[in-house]
Amino acid sequence: MGEILQFGAFSDPQDPQQSGEILSPLPELFLSRLAAFSPLFTRPTWANALLLLTGAVLSPGRRVVTAALRILGLDQGSNFPTYHAVLSRARWSSRDAAGLLLKMLVAVFVATGAPVVVGLDDTIERRWGKKISARGIYRDAVRSSKGFFVKTSGLRWLAAMLLVEVPWATRIFALPFLTVLAPSKRFYDDKSRSPKALLGWARQAVLQIHRWLPNRMIVIVADSAFAAIKFLAEVRNHVTVVTRLRLDAALYGFPPPRRKGQRGRPAVRGKRLPNLAQILADPATNWQRHTVPLWYGRTNRTIEFATGTAIWYHGGLPPVPIRWVLVRDSKHKFQPQAFLCTDLDAEPKQILDWFISRWQVEVTFEETRAHLGVETQRQWSDLAILRTTPALFGLFSIVIVWMHDLTRLRQIAPKTTAWYPKNVLTFSDAIAAVRRAIWNHQIFFMSRSPAETVKIPRNAWERIANAIAYAR
Repeated sequence: MGEILQFGAFSDPQDPQQSGEILSPLPELFLSRLAAFSPLFTRPTWANALLLLTGAVLSPGRRVVTAALRILGLDQGSNFPTYHAVLSRARWSSRDAAGLLLKMLVAVFVATGAPVVVGLDDTIERRWGKKISARGIYRDAVRSSKGFFVKTSGLRWLAAMLLVEVPWATRIFALPFLTVLAPSKRFYDDKSRSPKALLGWARQAVLQIHRWLPNRMIVIVADSAFAAIKFLAEVRNHVTVVTRLRLDAALYGFPPPRRKGQRGRPAVRGKRLPNLAQILADPATNWQRHTVPLWYGRTNRTIEFATGTAIWYHGGLPPVPIRWVLVRDSKHKFQPQAFLCTDLDAEPKQILDWFISRWQVEVTFEETRAHLGVETQRQWSDLAILRTTPALFGLFSIVIVWMHDLTRLRQIAPKTTAWYPKNVLTFSDAIAAVRRAIWNHQIFFMSRSPAETVKIPRNAWERIANAIAYAR
């Protein structure tokens, strides 16, 4: 017979019939990372929040409160409403939690003095229900294409994610820390306050990030939805913004210096410059070569770029000084593209690298849906909705930090099979390793009587544990 393992059952910390000390559901290694968040809660709420967080990590499928209680063996307790109250009634600030999470991520993954690169993008959480007041109708970016428009009902979230290379994965991860609900204009129809557009929420989020990290260089990387003159003018004195630029954007030279004694208002722009479409067609344009790693997540690609500085201006709006970067493919496998950066001294190659890192934002959106159950939660109260989705996005980053701590203690190999070779660790490996560490802690944290133990062959246990760890 094979080797036999003995396991004790996980006790219910809410069961008054059980005696003995109630220990944390998480290992000390994981708890130490969460210690900074405990002052945001009262002691009873913090204990319940830890249980919900643990259950959310361990649960496959839908991330509802009852699933978290069931996976922890707390489904027979009569005090289950107290766990729902953590999200719907308890007094704690998710914004303060986001600030602490950002500072933790920066301390772990960003070197002192290095720029803090943040990806900014919106996503739709497909939700239905008459009681969800902020629900709207939006374009489904996942299912739509240039020639096919798909609408969906749901909640629009604006997510800010730290873009950083994680050592054990040898690639850039997009780590969410701040997620803001950005309702549609129709949400404000019966409200006394005026509507706030997506760019208004983005401005508020960017300035909040700057207040959290006042002494760091912050680079905001966003897609074309955020390439708006007014938005750039409002934030460029606080952060550097990298985004797309239209080829027909109106570009001007810098205004000439004022002469001594000159009257009138100072000029805000110089002469009109050729737009980027004209520069693209000009045979005299000076092109430089640059090899871009993993262009659109595929292979390394050599591209050609031209660059310059200009004033982006439109009547009635403030002028915005930018550095533009025009990119083309000599093999004509993709259409020419243009990017802008509000830091005129930034290197064009650095601008391209910053923008390419933004592509990991979409990967994170997909991973949170696949492994953390975003879009499966079923809270109906406004406050619970405002807290649950940001908490699941933040949990993605916490799992990455926990995995980082585990890899510093021991070597962890990616899951491979005969038909699926795999050389690098991914988020599925990270959450599997974190789940194993939590299960081991809960199984072995105290001695058990023989009546509470079950003997399982090691081979069978490994198959069971593997199935549970990688379950979605």
